[in-house]
Amino acid sequence: MKKKSIITLCVVVIVAVLLNVVAFYGFNIAGFSYGGVFDEEKGIRKGIDLAGGSVITFQADAENPTEDEMNVVESIFQARLTNAGYTEARISKSEGGKITVEIPSVTDTDEAAALLGEVAKLTFRDADGNVILDGATDIVDATYQYGRTSEASASQSYVQVQFTSEARSKFAEATRNAAAATDGTNYISIYMDENMISSPMVSEEINSETCIITGDFTPEEAQELANQIKSGALPFGLSVISQETVGAELGTNALPTSLLAAGIGVILVMVFMIIMYRIPGVMASLSLLIYVGLIALAMGIFRVNLSLSGIAGIVLSIGMAVDADCIIFERMKEEMRLGKTIKASVEAGFTKAFSAILDSNVTTIISCVVLYISGIGAVTGFATTLGIGVILSMFTAIVITKFLMRQLVNIGIRNRNLFCSEKKGGAANI
Repeated sequence: MKKKSIITLCVVVIVAVLLNVVAFYGFNIAGFSYGGVFDEEKGIRKGIDLAGGSVITFQADAENPTEDEMNVVESIFQARLTNAGYTEARISKSEGGKITVEIPSVTDTDEAAALLGEVAKLTFRDADGNVILDGATDIVDATYQYGRTSEASASQSYVQVQFTSEARSKFAEATRNAAAATDGTNYISIYMDENMISSPMVSEEINSETCIITGDFTPEEAQELANQIKSGALPFGLSVISQETVGAELGTNALPTSLLAAGIGVILVMVFMIIMYRIPGVMASLSLLIYVGLIALAMGIFRVNLSLSGIAGIVLSIGMAVDADCIIFERMKEEMRLGKTIKASVEAGFTKAFSAILDSNVTTIISCVVLYISGIGAVTGFATTLGIGVILSMFTAIVITKFLMRQLVNIGIRNRNLFCSEKKGGAANI
């Protein structure tokens, strides 16, 4: 058992090192390749403050466009940027129907303008993909409403859509066919730019100039859906009045400097853990090394848009990665000072700390979700990196550290001072 545990710990050390090498530098084995977290094509995307990008200003081809119309344009741009993976993009509106978009890591301004410049194409389609209604010609208006949709229903957020007279007959036929379906295809899908934005179910024929779309909508979701539907009937196009490529706001050395600071932080945390918790601190440091490799790998695979706020989220999650270990080791020390064996103290430490660790991490994840839903670029980047970090830190603390501590116990170390200082309670055998 002792020999097996020593070999296992040595293997974990090798795996931790290899994991970090693969995460940061990539690999190419038997046709399978990964370029590493900083690979330009398959790695992270840098925010405009770290890598520069494109800044494009559009002008509405209309006199005095209303605020609601400009909100619709902003909604379209945000949806297109999100679908393209540019969650760190920033959108701002100004007087006179102007709207400016900053897109990180895109230096081809013509490509970026083409991505955003066309008026959105919205369609209603049946389950077979056949176009029923065209948003540009068949939709008069779409508005967010709140109230009861029937006498038996409770008040809720919904979207009311108004059709042209010609569209009314087409929609009536489509909903009649959909409602008669018995194979689960009784729905009408709503598409924007070939991306499905909603797929409401149909329970009966709708033969009127208006229909309502219900669901478990929040007021914000219903308003966004109304904007997206209404955008198919935008009365104006958009013209590019300026486009330029900008350099990194924080300088080309911002990312290396930030990573160096993060690396120093990791080393200092490891030193602190070893000084405070001795042998368990060494196991926590090894677990932290695995955590760093996992978060780098996750960010590269999911192509996270990394800005300075995102780096802040990573650094914060590093501290939280060992926070769980500190709770576990403090509980373990309390058990040892009561005279329990090392093995019993280790098991009790993880058991008693689990609820506190779970509660703190779940509340942090909920906060990250709320921040991400806000849709603000810099806040979204922070929420993304912090959320990934918290999930991985909980995994490494509860699973990896526990596995390492059990292997350490199996080695048969009997010197209790290597685990904690004895203050009270008698000595006990393993």
